[in-house]
Amino acid sequence: MRVRHCLLPLALGVMLNHPALAQEEGRTLPDLSAYDNASDTLSTGGAASSAPMGAESGTVLPSLPRLFEQALRHDSDLSQQRYQLEATRQDIPKAQAGLLPQLEASASYNYQESENYYTDNPSYDPGNERVNPDYEARYQGRTKDKVWQLQLTQPLFSVERWRQVDKAEAQVEAGELKLAVGERDLALKVAEAYLNAFLSSRKLGLLDSKRESLKLQSRQAQRSYDLGVGDRINLLEAQSRLDQAVADQVKAENELSNALSDLERLTGRMPDFGTPALGDLKQASFESGWGDIDEWVARAKANLQVKLARAQRRAAQVDTGVRSAGHYPELNLNVSYSDRSSNDPFRESQDTSASLQLSVPIYQGGYTSADVRQGELTAKARQAAVTNELNLAQQEARKRLRGLAGDVRQLEALQESIKSSALFLEAAEKGENLGIRDLVDVLDARADLYDLRIQFVEGVRQYLLDDLNLQAAVGDLDTTDLVDAMSLLASITDKDVNDSEIER
Repeated sequence: MRVRHCLLPLALGVMLNHPALAQEEGRTLPDLSAYDNASDTLSTGGAASSAPMGAESGTVLPSLPRLFEQALRHDSDLSQQRYQLEATRQDIPKAQAGLLPQLEASASYNYQESENYYTDNPSYDPGNERVNPDYEARYQGRTKDKVWQLQLTQPLFSVERWRQVDKAEAQVEAGELKLAVGERDLALKVAEAYLNAFLSSRKLGLLDSKRESLKLQSRQAQRSYDLGVGDRINLLEAQSRLDQAVADQVKAENELSNALSDLERLTGRMPDFGTPALGDLKQASFESGWGDIDEWVARAKANLQVKLARAQRRAAQVDTGVRSAGHYPELNLNVSYSDRSSNDPFRESQDTSASLQLSVPIYQGGYTSADVRQGELTAKARQAAVTNELNLAQQEARKRLRGLAGDVRQLEALQESIKSSALFLEAAEKGENLGIRDLVDVLDARADLYDLRIQFVEGVRQYLLDDLNLQAAVGDLDTTDLVDAMSLLASITDKDVNDSEIER
């Protein structure tokens, strides 16, 4: 089993576009420039290209880590999830506010007309000096009051409010993991589109060379037929192979256009994969020591989707605790001060009061019990989701390990076949020079070699996809895996054309 150093876990880069938020949490933002430098060292000459994507030379591979960084900034779905996470974070201070004192100020003006003992008193004489003027407003039956009040409420005991804080924190944790899953999935999408574009571009170059070889073979068959030394069957076979090569070339062009379109959709840029040429495929090496499959399966517990399911289960359990808090009493301290001014001096007052308020839920028609039962069932559903995600992650790890083992055997067999085919081509060329072989044999050998090289590039693509998906299944996918993928692609790129340079 290879030793891995996760320098940049995707889950730690969830706030790439939100530096302030990352600083709040004490996180370190991912610095992809370090991985660009690592990519630069993949060049056989040790010199890094500083040209932008789609460089004038058209011979350098675009940087996969840089494309992933651009995708993180460009993807609108991730932006939506970031804003949703930011909104979810606000639930924490909202829940904490329920535990802090609440201070409220109010003011009111009241005008009242009434009929009472004073207004109905027939002995009232406004001009009588013996009448107390303080009763004037009462005899008139009209009062005007102005009241302002300050009220302070401090919860002293509330199980529900304490548990609301735990619920908010659990929801934020689930939101962060959901965003990390989105980033991981985006990395896999970018890598797959990148590998598809690389495969299609190299296949296109090989098919173009194969088409030229088959075109020569078709001309040779036509010439032999015209001279009467060849038969029509050979001519038709040569033409059929040429037509098939043209059809394959058109298909490869469509596949390249689709892959580049996917990359543009994901990253906002149209990368250039340079000259469609390959180097010495026989020298490429592949890792084969994957270790015990049970160890990899055990590591599937670190899968991000499994972690997300666990976080959602915890959030459901905490929510159940919040619901069950409806059975507990609440105790609040209330302190208030009020000042009333009125045209009736007997109504004027300044009051200060303090009270303890105890609320004990007794019966709500069975609502609280049903609410708690609903939360418990939701928590059980989340537990089933954890089991399901773990099974899926373990199965994915097994499948990718089996795929990698098969990929390595296939690629090693293709390397041997390419060696044999190259030797056969060399022998056919020597035989043609000596007159013991004709040009058709040489062209056949060359076309077969092109087919083997195409199969090899397809095998490399599948090998890298299986490797990246395996790392994702066990929660180890990071930017170093993208750099490793580019290193392998650089090793099979034609060094005579671009010196295996990978641009920053």
